[in-house]
Amino acid sequence: MNNSINKVLTDLRNKWFEVPAGSGRSSSKEILSFDDDHLLNWWLNTRKEACEGDEFSVRGWYHLLYKDVLRGKKVLDVGSGLGIDGITFAQNGAKMTFLDIVEENLAVIRRLCRLMDIKNAEFCYLNSIDTLASLPSDFDVVWCQGSMINASFELMREESKILLEHLPTGGRWIELAYPKERWEREGNLPFSEWGKKTDGELTPWVEWYNLDKLLARLDSAKFDVVFHLNFHDNDFNWFDLRRKS
Repeated sequence: MNNSINKVLTDLRNKWFEVPAGSGRSSSKEILSFDDDHLLNWWLNTRKEACEGDEFSVRGWYHLLYKDVLRGKKVLDVGSGLGIDGITFAQNGAKMTFLDIVEENLAVIRRLCRLMDIKNAEFCYLNSIDTLASLPSDFDVVWCQGSMINASFELMREESKILLEHLPTGGRWIELAYPKERWEREGNLPFSEWGKKTDGELTPWVEWYNLDKLLARLDSAKFDVVFHLNFHDNDFNWFDLRRKS
């Protein structure tokens, strides 16, 4: 199974250097060519575009909700992208570990943390599934913002099982996904095709989730449900779970 996961990670790596940035997507490979001043100004403007005004209902609301909740907590940001979430929480006192399958994504975040004098940040390049063994086993929160829907349920169940080895009882699993209602609205496409509609031509897979399906994927542990909801006209859904065993 690990070999299958590693094969999927390679396929996903060919897509996810192209990361969500405000209202569009940007290549972290190109972003790395920015000089420091340009990089910082571009990133701050991108975060503002992604979280304020009309976009508050997409991303800004959960920054506001969780920035105090995560203060002082040890958070694993799974699929950290450009760090729009993780850097924001680090600036508000969270102890962040940025985990990503694309080295360039992590390189962008490293530079930004240096430019913003953020010290409470660690970085982990997910070269293979075995890399996860090197992570601490005492995270307070596993934060997965759309990063666990990009491969089949069976493979993500195995990856989730490994990640859960690093989340003790009482820890929170917080995840953003796409709901079944969106999948139905957009034509009930095979998951291998739906990703192209939701996230662009290079996307190899996107799969919908609801609460029952997520809990089934996380069935190596037991959870209490803090809350869950669909939002932004059923474009997204949100799950906040607390591990009880």
